[in-house]
Amino acid sequence: MPVSPASPSTARAINDRLALGLLQSEGPLTANELKQLTGLSRPSVADLVERLQGSGLITVVGEAGARRRGPNARLYGIVADRAHLAALDVRTDSVSVVVTDLLGAVLAEASAPIGGDTGTGPAVERAVALVERAAREGGVQRLHTVGIGAPGLIDPATGDLHDTSALPAWHRRLSGALQERLGARVLVENETNLAARAERRDGAAHDRDTFVLLWLGDGVGAAVVLDGVLRRGASGGAGEIGFLPVPGTASLPSATGCEGGFHSLACAAALRELGAEHGLLKPDMTAAELLRQAVESDESGFLDAVADRVAVGAAAVSSILDPGCVVLGGEVGRAGGAALADRVADRVTAMSPLHTEVRAGTLGGAAVLRGALLAARDAAQDDVFGPRPGR
Repeated sequence: MPVSPASPSTARAINDRLALGLLQSEGPLTANELKQLTGLSRPSVADLVERLQGSGLITVVGEAGARRRGPNARLYGIVADRAHLAALDVRTDSVSVVVTDLLGAVLAEASAPIGGDTGTGPAVERAVALVERAAREGGVQRLHTVGIGAPGLIDPATGDLHDTSALPAWHRRLSGALQERLGARVLVENETNLAARAERRDGAAHDRDTFVLLWLGDGVGAAVVLDGVLRRGASGGAGEIGFLPVPGTASLPSATGCEGGFHSLACAAALRELGAEHGLLKPDMTAAELLRQAVESDESGFLDAVADRVAVGAAAVSSILDPGCVVLGGEVGRAGGAALADRVADRVTAMSPLHTEVRAGTLGGAAVLRGALLAARDAAQDDVFGPRPGR
């Protein structure tokens, strides 16, 4: 069946979005550079530039080269303050926020602890006030979109956090409170899924369309990316590997807790206990600090023991999904680096006939905040610039 040609208005929208994407990825460009990169004719580029300037989406930001003058030398760039964004990393006992312009340039950052004894109402108020204060410090009057990364299951139908007794109640209240107080669009996503998004865009999985991110932190989890698409599962629980029944634990996980599952082998507390058994744990040392010290001092026995545990989860996802690549994310994965990743790869190779590359994550715990910002930025740009071609 023949495909009808795009209408002139549709073609213009596609060309505009293409040009805006180039200005975002390449930085300011001249009209001639836009012509070369888009393949459009000079008159089409001239019309495009006039349209985007008239819409307030781009502006002249300088000239190209000291010797060039005139219209052909003008550099055009996106108007970055057309919309402002915030990203939040919500943990069980703290919240961190970053405020940026439409292109992601950081305007303000802030964080605050929220103790377990803080009531739900006061905890929500503290988190919302933190975002408001960061926006003021960044000179932002109104936030367009807010991205939130949080632990727990996200309902794929509603986008809300599932009600679970394992997480603080203020987590579920935060999204609605931010929408009410700020009037912004609020997006909530599982922290591990956001970390995978960040590692794919800017980190260890930048060259992979199919991979699994194995998150190693206070809790453990996995994010599944197949053919470039994040897979959430029927109930939003794809990758809840902490509940995976595994050998080497004293019990089995249950519907209300993952103790006895893979969580009990590879969570931060379990790795700290393992470090104590090896005589490596110091007071107040985090699991990431323990791994970093072990790598620096070449504590092979401890690293082998950690790899034995992590490989159980990595081999499970390899056998079921055949992703070809497992990224060890979170601060623990980053701290373990190649020393841990290579050990895990050797063990997965011995346990599975499927070739699986194992890489250390490069973004660590910062991946959640980075992923939340990417989600907010993409959503805001689709709203301000129009949907990308093909969406």
